[in-house]
Amino acid sequence: MTLDIREYRCLVADKEVIIETGRFAQQAGGAVTVRMGDTMLFCSTTMGSPRAHLDFFPLSVDYEEKMYAGGRVPGGFFRREGRPSEGAILTSRVIDRTLRPLFPKNMRNDVQVILMSLSHDKEHHVDMLGIIAASTALMISDIPWNGPVAGARIGLVDGALTANPTYSAMQSSKLDLRVSGTADAINMVECNAAQVDEDTMLEALFMAHDSVQDIIALQHRIRAEIGKEKLEPSVDNLDDALLAEVETKVQTPIRDVMTAHSDRAARRAPLQEIKEGLLAEYTERNDAAADDEDPVNLAHVERAYDQVMKNVVRSRIVNDGVRPDGRGYAKMRPLAAEVGLVPRVHGSGMFLRGETQVLTIATLGTPREAQFMDGLSPEDDKRYMHHYNFPPYSTGETYPLRGPRRREVGHGALAEKALLAMMPSEEEFPYVLRLVSEVMSSNGSTSMASVCGSTLALLDAGVPIKNPVGGIAMGLIKEGEKVAVLTDIQGMEDHLGDMDFKVAGTVDGITALQMDIKIAGVTRDIMQQALAQAKDARLQILDVINAAMPQPRGSLSDFAPRMESIKIEVDKIGAVIGPGGKNVRALQDDHNVKVDIQEDGLVYVAGESGAEVEQALDKIRAMVEEPEIGQIYTGRVTRTENYGAFVEFLPNTEGMVHVSQLADYHVKSVEEEVSVGDEIMVMVINIDGTGRVRLSRQAVLEGWDVEEAMRRDAAGGGRRGGGDRRGPRRDGNRRGGDRRGGGQRDRRN
Repeated sequence: MTLDIREYRCLVADKEVIIETGRFAQQAGGAVTVRMGDTMLFCSTTMGSPRAHLDFFPLSVDYEEKMYAGGRVPGGFFRREGRPSEGAILTSRVIDRTLRPLFPKNMRNDVQVILMSLSHDKEHHVDMLGIIAASTALMISDIPWNGPVAGARIGLVDGALTANPTYSAMQSSKLDLRVSGTADAINMVECNAAQVDEDTMLEALFMAHDSVQDIIALQHRIRAEIGKEKLEPSVDNLDDALLAEVETKVQTPIRDVMTAHSDRAARRAPLQEIKEGLLAEYTERNDAAADDEDPVNLAHVERAYDQVMKNVVRSRIVNDGVRPDGRGYAKMRPLAAEVGLVPRVHGSGMFLRGETQVLTIATLGTPREAQFMDGLSPEDDKRYMHHYNFPPYSTGETYPLRGPRRREVGHGALAEKALLAMMPSEEEFPYVLRLVSEVMSSNGSTSMASVCGSTLALLDAGVPIKNPVGGIAMGLIKEGEKVAVLTDIQGMEDHLGDMDFKVAGTVDGITALQMDIKIAGVTRDIMQQALAQAKDARLQILDVINAAMPQPRGSLSDFAPRMESIKIEVDKIGAVIGPGGKNVRALQDDHNVKVDIQEDGLVYVAGESGAEVEQALDKIRAMVEEPEIGQIYTGRVTRTENYGAFVEFLPNTEGMVHVSQLADYHVKSVEEEVSVGDEIMVMVINIDGTGRVRLSRQAVLEGWDVEEAMRRDAAGGGRRGGGDRRGPRRDGNRRGGDRRGGGQRDRRN
C-alpha cells in the first residue's frame, strides 16, 4: 500500500510545531503525529455506532504515557504500563474538556480519542501539544465536530509573560497557565500561579488565545486539503411539538414552585410531584392509545421536563435577576469555618458554604514518605499531596465505591495546585504533607471548598504557609445578548448554566484557575467581570478563614513526628550510612528515629521524642566532624604501643598520643598509664599532610591553649620529667585526673 504522507509546519509563539498525517493508523477516522522539539505525540480519533437510550454524549479521551518515549523501563513487578498515572489522567481531562463543547448537541455516537507519547525530550510539555493533535485528527476525520481548537501554555519568567516555555524555563516561572480556544474565544483554562494579580492574569489569558491563531488557521488548511467527508451524527433531539406540549403543561407550575421556595429541600417534593404527574399522564395516554398509534417516548417526556426546568431557571436569572435561592448575582451563601475537630490527627479544618461542606485532614510525614513519580515529567517526587474524595452520601445518593474517578483526581489536583506556591520550602519545613478532603455535603463547588478546608487544616497543623488561600466558583448564564455572571454557583446553576469558572487565591493574587464551558467560548469582558467578582468573594472567604485561624499554631500536634535536619558534605554520606547501612541502622535502633539521607547531603531525622532526635543528630555531627587543631575531645583508647597510645576521638578517626604527652608527669610505661578501652580527654595539636593526627592529654591536664600546644609539639614534645614525678599511686590506680570530664566533650576553641 502506498502511503500518502503529508507534513505541515507552523510556529506557535517561537516554537515550531510539525504535524504529519498519512503515516500511521490508516483505518482510524483520523490520525496524526504532532511534534515540538523532540517531543512527539500520536493521536487517533474514531467514531462508532450510536448508543441507544443514552442521555449523554459517549466521548472518551485517553492519553497513554509510554515510558519508552523517555528511554525508560516502567517500574513495578510487570515492567509494563498499567493504570494511567495521575499526570496522564489530568492530561486526558484537559483535552476532553477542550473538545467536548464543540460536538453537535445531543450527539449519541461513540467517539474515542486516543493519544500516546512516542518521544519525550524532557523540555516540551505534552498537554497543550495533545490538544493540537486531537483537534487536527478530528478535523481531518469523518467525525462531525465544530473545531478547530488549539492550546498554549503561558509562563511568567523574570516578570515577563512567555508563550510555550520549556520545562527548564518553568522552574523559575510564577505562572503555569494552560489555555485552549477557537478562533473566536477561549473555551478552557487550567492554571496554577504564585499570587498573580487579576490584570496580569487577564493579559496572559488573551496572550495565549492570540498565540494559537496561526495553528488554528493551519488546521483549517489541512482540513481543506485532506479532510474526509463528515458523516451524519446520530442526534437524539427532542420533537419540537412534544417540547411545546410539555412546556404548556408544566412551565407555570415549575415557575410557581421556584418563586415560592428558595430552599432546595423545600422545592424538591413539589417539583418531583409535577414531574411524576406529567409522566403518569403520558403513561396513561400510551396505555389508551390504539394499536396503530406510536407510543410517546417517556424518556423524551422526562428530557422535555428537564428542558422546561432549565428554561425557567435561566429566564428567571437573566430576565428577572433572581437566582434559584433568591440571591443576587454577586452574593455568596452563608460561610463557616472551624479547626481542630478531629482528635489525634495532625491538623483538621472544616469549611462550609451553604449546603457544601468539606472536612480536610492534614498529615505530616518524613521525607521517605514522599510520593515517587514514575512518569515522563522531570518531576521525581512530591512532598506535598492533596487527595479529594466525593462519597455518594454527600449528595444523598447510593452507589458502589470503586476508588477515585477521573473527576476526583482532577478536583484533588486543582486544590493541590491552589496551595502549591504557598507551601514552605523543604529547608524551612522538611515534612512531607498529605491533605485529604472528604466531601461531607455537596451543592456546588466542592473543589474550592477543599481549598478553603486545606488552608484551615494546614494552619491547624502548624504548617507555616506563606498566605491563606481561599477559592470560589463562578458561573455564567448567557441568553442572546443577555449575560449574568454568578458568584458562588450551586449545583442547579452549575448543571443548567454555561460556565464553571473556579478561582483560588490569597489577598495578594491568584494561585489557581479552572474553567469549563458548555458554549463555544467566552469573551474578554466576561472573563474580566468573572475575575473581579471572584476577587471580592475570595477576600470575604479569607476573612472567615482568618477569624477561625489567624495564623499557624505555634507548635505541632503531640502526635506529629518531630523532625530536624542537618547538612553534611556529600563525601561524608558514606560515613553516616556505614558498611551495609550499619551506622544508619544503629542510629535508628538506638534512638527510635527515622533517618533519611538525600543525595545532596541533607539528612532528616524524625522521631516521636525531640530528645532522641537531638541525640541522633549529635551522633551524626560526630560522624562527619573533621578534626580541628586546638579542639578537645573525649576519646577511647584503641591500642597501645611502647611510644604512645592510639585514641579514637571521633567516629572512625584516630590519633596518637605520644608517651611524653600522656600525663602531666613523667610516664615510664604507656600500659601503666592507660589501657585499651579507657576513655581519656585529648587535644588535637597537629594534623600532618597525610591526615595523621597528633593528640595531647598533657595539654588538657595543664590547660594549655592551642598556641602553647602547637609550640610544644613543634619543639619536640611535652613536659618530659617535669610536673608530678610521683609515678603510680600506692592504691594501684592510675593518676588519670581527666576522668572528671565524665565522658562529656569540652568544645572550647
